[in-house]
Amino acid sequence: MDDRQQIQLENSKPAITPTLFPKKKFKSIMAIHLPLIGKIRRTTPLAVSVLAIGLIGVGAGVYWTTRDRVNAADIGELTLPVKTQALTIRIEASGVVEPIQTVNLSPRTSDILAELYVEQGDQVSQGQVIARMKGDDIEAELTQARARVAQAKARLTRLRNGNRAEDISQSQARVTQAEARLADAEARLALAAERVERNRFLTGQGALSRDELDAAIREVESARADLELDRASLTEAQHNLSLLQRGNRVEDITEAEANLQEMIGLLQAVEVRLEDTYIRAPFDGVINQKFATEGAFVTPTTSASDASSASSSAIVEIARGLEVVAEVPEVDIGEISVGQRVDIVADAYPDKIFEGRVRLVAPEAILQQNVTLFQIRVELTTGDDLLKSGMNVDVEFIAEQSRETIVVPTVVIVTRNGEPGVLTLDDNQKAQFRPVTLGSVMGDQMEILDGIEAGERILINLPPGQTLQDLNKS
Repeated sequence: MDDRQQIQLENSKPAITPTLFPKKKFKSIMAIHLPLIGKIRRTTPLAVSVLAIGLIGVGAGVYWTTRDRVNAADIGELTLPVKTQALTIRIEASGVVEPIQTVNLSPRTSDILAELYVEQGDQVSQGQVIARMKGDDIEAELTQARARVAQAKARLTRLRNGNRAEDISQSQARVTQAEARLADAEARLALAAERVERNRFLTGQGALSRDELDAAIREVESARADLELDRASLTEAQHNLSLLQRGNRVEDITEAEANLQEMIGLLQAVEVRLEDTYIRAPFDGVINQKFATEGAFVTPTTSASDASSASSSAIVEIARGLEVVAEVPEVDIGEISVGQRVDIVADAYPDKIFEGRVRLVAPEAILQQNVTLFQIRVELTTGDDLLKSGMNVDVEFIAEQSRETIVVPTVVIVTRNGEPGVLTLDDNQKAQFRPVTLGSVMGDQMEILDGIEAGERILINLPPGQTLQDLNKS
């Protein structure tokens, strides 16, 4: 078997083995199974099918030939010049349209859904009442709480305002009357005492009987008793007048103030419970799902449930805005930054290109099928009127516009011992392996970041008399 037959036989082996990714348009890593060819270190975004076709062409494009000698004409046929080209780097990925924010609305306490004011697809505003839970018992408690607050306020007002002038005047009149009664009692006692002394003299002279003297003495005792009673009445009237004139005690007012605050607190607690029966929209958005119907028993949880069930754990789902969530391999994440332009094509609108901007690059990676990925959130600048939550889309992150760089045909890239490179002619016109640093793949062109300069020539065929075995030995 000659060299040409050996090369053709080895080129008939499987050319590539793709590394699978969970998203259909993630960057792919390919391995070329040929003598002198190992693995490409890094490629850039391109659909797996396109890259596979380009690399399979190695068997036809890099068709090593043997000749007897090398002359100037042969060099022109065996090599091609390295050129620079303006490349637009695009990183492709698949994504899903998702709401920017989603919340399941449920009540604070388990109860019956009395009224539902929205339907699926309705636009709602922040604070808008979405539904109302049953709350008849709470309304009754609210009436009682308001009455207790009114009573506490009235008592405090009365204590703060003090006694009325009419009450003080009446108390003063009672004091005056008590003083008058006391004066009368003192006069009666004095008169009765004089009568006793006179009767006592007359009895000694025999002019009056002993009974008449005793009657006068009893009158004195009665007058003295009336005097003590009138004196006590005057003291009490004076004390009451003094209390009315001084006003209420500070302690009584403080106690009334505390009682009022307690009643207000109880009222507020009932008002909060009543407000909790009204389910309001936390932000402007759209009703995505409806989980409960009027009359259903709803529990205060956050997970959604079937609307047909006897009890539901949420009433509706409300969503705000739309964005695209894509997952990009770790190898591409350095090309993506916040604010970067993104082209979006939805499966539902294959002929339309929507635009977006990178809003967020996840700070932490996730692992899917042994592939390290980063989640990217893309803000829509167009298409939010057509795209719907849950739609599948393909996205292209425009990493850099029109970058002048060295490019070579993808089919001339070979690897040796896992290191990528190209073949060039040395001073003796022998093929030699030149290691290079690979960049992006765009179509059938490969970007070269380092290892070769523009204007140099690279081999597309082996010089006459050289074989792959010779290169392997070298």
